[in-house]
Amino acid sequence: MILLPAIDMLGGRAVRLDQGDYARRTDYYPDPVDAAKRWVEEGAEALHVVDLDGARTGAPENLRHLYRIVESLEVPVEFGGGLRSDAAVADAFSAGAAEVIIGTAAFKDAAFLERILSAHGERVIVSVDARAGHVASAGWLEQTDLSLAAAFTGLQEQGVRRFVFSSIDRDGMLSGPDLEGARAVDEMVDGSYVYSGGISSLADLEQLGSLALRRLRGVIVGKALFEGRFTVAEGQAALSAGASER
Repeated sequence: MILLPAIDMLGGRAVRLDQGDYARRTDYYPDPVDAAKRWVEEGAEALHVVDLDGARTGAPENLRHLYRIVESLEVPVEFGGGLRSDAAVADAFSAGAAEVIIGTAAFKDAAFLERILSAHGERVIVSVDARAGHVASAGWLEQTDLSLAAAFTGLQEQGVRRFVFSSIDRDGMLSGPDLEGARAVDEMVDGSYVYSGGISSLADLEQLGSLALRRLRGVIVGKALFEGRFTVAEGQAALSAGASER
């Protein structure tokens, strides 16, 4: 199981949002490359990078920063935010993304999802972002009536096997992970997923690691790292320690 440090880019800066609210942001680095370097220096094996501008507008706006991160560091980067067209996906791969994360378009454009799955297979991850048990889209600005169970069922029928599950209610709040949500998703997924939302301590990571979730392959951590609550290496060790106690 891997710890994935998160770098969310807004206006060219590395920021964190509280519960996905663009009006409740904290700026951490004026240059996201500096955040990426910090996480890799602390032991990150991969990075989770999101273009928040792109998620809001529908087309990526920070690809040059993705390119700079990839050029500066020798770790794989999964990238999402505004990838709602074939051209946008192609541009993300051209900028150096190892994997792409599709959100809104996966639920609104079945033909698009089919094309990119056919073209890129396991390099495609779909983000299922949940608020109060239902999927949110468009950079978490739009709430839908689609349940998690219906979302995972429909996506897997289309061939998706890799997911991000985000608990929006906990994102950026340092309130602890949604353990029940993670357990529920583990039963729904026929493939693998990473969890995101609410991680605040090493104990949170140990607890997630100890749940014996068969499909969980990693945990995304953002604010807790930016706030210095633990290092990447310490977080990875906590995940591994939790898994070893199962």
